[in-house]
Amino acid sequence: MSVETPAQTAGTDGDAEVDRSWTGRSRRWLLKKLPPDKLLPNTQPSYVASWIYVFGMGALAALIFIIASGVVLSLNGPMWYHLSAFGHFVNSVHLWSVELFFVFMVVHLWGKFWMAAWRGHRALTWITGVFSFAVSIVAAFTGYLVQTNFDAQWIAFEAKDALNATGIGAWFNVANLGQMLMWHITLLPLAVIVIVAMHVILVRMHGVVPPLEADESDAQLRDAELGDALPRAEASSHHVEPESR
Repeated sequence: MSVETPAQTAGTDGDAEVDRSWTGRSRRWLLKKLPPDKLLPNTQPSYVASWIYVFGMGALAALIFIIASGVVLSLNGPMWYHLSAFGHFVNSVHLWSVELFFVFMVVHLWGKFWMAAWRGHRALTWITGVFSFAVSIVAAFTGYLVQTNFDAQWIAFEAKDALNATGIGAWFNVANLGQMLMWHITLLPLAVIVIVAMHVILVRMHGVVPPLEADESDAQLRDAELGDALPRAEASSHHVEPESR
C-alpha cells in the first residue's frame, strides 16, 4: 500500500487551488472559446474557394505592408522620404498599400453585406469589421496631414475650417503636426490592430459565414465537427494502458 507524503499532498492541493483560481478559469474559458483546431484549422468549407472570400485576406496582407512601411518611414523621418530615392519608394509603397487596403476592404464589406454576414451569432464579427473600416478612414486622413508637403498643408487648413464649424476643431487640431503624428503613428494604428485582431479571432470562433445558397449550413458544419470529434473520443476511451510488472 502506497502512502502519500506531506509534500505530495501539498502539491496536489496546490494544483487544485490553481485550477480554481482566476488563471485556471481563464485558461479553461480560452481553450473552450478558442481551441487550437479552430484558430489554425487544416480544412475549410468548400465555399471558401469563392473569390469573394479572398478580399478579407487581401485587406489583411495590405495592412501588414502598411504597418511595415509606416515603421520604416517614421524611423527615418520626412527628410529621408522626401530627398532619398529609396525613401520616396518606401513612401510610395505605403500609399499603394493604403489604396489597396481600402479597395479590398470596400469589396469585402459589400460582399459580406449582401451575404448577411451577421447570421449565425456573427453580429459582433460584422460590427468589428465596420469599426475597423471607420477607424481606418480617420487613420488615412491623418496620414495625409503628416506628409509635410504642400498637399498636407492645404488639406489641413481646408479641413480645419470644416472641423471648426462643427466644433470638433476645438480638440482635434488638424494644423498641429505633433498632434496628428500622435494620432497617425500611435493611437489609430493601435486601434486598427486591436479591432482587426478581434475580427479575425471572431471569424475563427464562429467560422467563415456561408453564402445564402450554400450547401453546407452552419448546423451541418457543426454536426460534421462533432462527428469528427466522436471517433477520437471513443478511441481515447478504449485506449488501455499496459500493466506494469
